Amino acid sequence: MKAKLKELKSEIFSIFNHLHQNAEISWKEVKTTEFIRKQLEQEGFRTQTFDDCTGVVGEIGEGDFTVALRADMDALWQEKDGKWQAVHSCGHDSHSTMALGVVKLLNKIGFKPNGKLKVIFQPAEEKGAGALKMLEKGVLDDVDYLYGVHLRPIQELRSGYVSPAILHGAAQFIHGQIKGLTAHAARPHLGVNAIEVGSSLIQAIRNIHIDPQVPASIKMTSFHSGGPNGNIIPDQATFTLDLRSQNNDVMNVLEYKLTQIAEGLSAMYDAEIHLKSDIKLAAAEPDPEAVEIMRSAIFDCIGAPFCAEPVVTSGGEDFHFYSLMKKNLKTTMLGLGCDLKPGLHHPDMTFRHEDLLTGIEILATTIMKTFEKQSPKGSRR
Repeated sequence: MKAKLKELKSEIFSIFNHLHQNAEISWKEVKTTEFIRKQLEQEGFRTQTFDDCTGVVGEIGEGDFTVALRADMDALWQEKDGKWQAVHSCGHDSHSTMALGVVKLLNKIGFKPNGKLKVIFQPAEEKGAGALKMLEKGVLDDVDYLYGVHLRPIQELRSGYVSPAILHGAAQFIHGQIKGLTAHAARPHLGVNAIEVGSSLIQAIRNIHIDPQVPASIKMTSFHSGGPNGNIIPDQATFTLDLRSQNNDVMNVLEYKLTQIAEGLSAMYDAEIHLKSDIKLAAAEPDPEAVEIMRSAIFDCIGAPFCAEPVVTSGGEDFHFYSLMKKNLKTTMLGLGCDLKPGLHHPDMTFRHEDLLTGIEILATTIMKTFEKQSPKGSRR
């Protein structure tokens, strides 16, 4: 396999360069979708696109047993080199490159799946909504095993090391609005100051106590109130809260306690506090069997000494909606060390491109091992 992969190296890096140089933001990955669709069809895959959203699914083989590989496609909107533009600073260009690389490598070695192989190129991961859209489309309805991949920053994994699972935390972003009562600043008793309500909200959320064994946090990340006149009590404020937890149950506790606090402060100040959840990401719940299959593939490809334990990270990933919403789906995500720095979402993010080949080999091997494990009749219920 390594020799065949080496033959594909130039083509793989060409695909990466194209995706990197033609980045598109969430829900607008139109050219990316078309480029990937053509690549899949060149490799003999049946393809599916959608009328109301971007994204493309490739499929090959027949049968009741289905293994799938998912890659995200969207870029972030950031200022880089003095210009606001779409930037692949989270590595989604590399994830799509590796997924296409797996397709090309499996074809190159003549692999024929004992069942169906799906490759899902998902839009809008950065919005936390692309996975839910794919679930809505029924793309995962026939899938038994689902694998993913994500580059890891150098602080988590160095180049040459990989992990058979990434334990992302749950994340939620809540937008809020405070409605008080305006008044002259000389007569504050006649008004309800939205800033004071917001200040009390900050203090209250800092006093939320949950299980100390579970890493979790809630904090205000933006607050806007008042105008150019300093002698007016502001009656309006908007804010954003960032909630994090390493498991889904504690995230639910954080959300419940926040709602209680908002209701209490509304009554205390005679104000209105409205909360609206924007993005909500599920915490990782990787399947032990899927993890072990991927671990075995890592051992075969690069050796046991370079297989790290599952990486625990406070970052979020909408990949984990798949296992949350499909309880029988076995999932895990490869963590790829690649000396990524200075960090994910930094507009100047760089990584060791050679490690893409390692990711492709491991993912391809994982897929083959998964098909090997199925019974003759498949594992469909």
